[in-house]
Amino acid sequence: MSIRIDRVVTRGGDTGQTALGNGTRVAKDSVRIEALGALDEANAVIGLLRATLPAGRNARFIAWLQGLLFDIGGVVCMPANPPRALAQGAVAVKAMEDEVEHLRAHIPPLASFVLPGGTMAAAHAHLARTVVRRAERRLATLARSENIGPDIPACMNRLSDYLFVLGRHLNDNGAGDLTWTPASPPPTAE
Repeated sequence: MSIRIDRVVTRGGDTGQTALGNGTRVAKDSVRIEALGALDEANAVIGLLRATLPAGRNARFIAWLQGLLFDIGGVVCMPANPPRALAQGAVAVKAMEDEVEHLRAHIPPLASFVLPGGTMAAAHAHLARTVVRRAERRLATLARSENIGPDIPACMNRLSDYLFVLGRHLNDNGAGDLTWTPASPPPTAE
């Protein structure tokens, strides 16, 4: 598929409306546009994560995930009843599950909750996970009023699972995880 974008400034959104992929004009704060915006934020934060990774398997998988998020956005921006199927949706879910298991094979089980942080790359993975969860919530809101199909919610759920496990992997396979200690006292002055 070839895409050509000749203009960025269109002035079409100056009145608080925007166009969906099928040309329908909707309010910029509609449930569908909120979901699309959350997908865009998720993709941007995943791009930030990708920028912290060396070339290799994880970076290639993250690049593929960014394309998947665009595919999801393509389905969401074209309302249809029944909804358009997400191309390769089941394949994408399986690929993320397989990648989670590949990473998890080298990570010990958790003995506590993990705090976001550790290495810069792990912190970006945790941030990406939280933004993906927000996109997942916005899509769930949309799904209450319209059928978006089963593959999109499943993909978003697996994506956040993957990002959590990737964060642990990027923290020396869990050895560098920051863990939560319930009701810990504040640090003392030095």
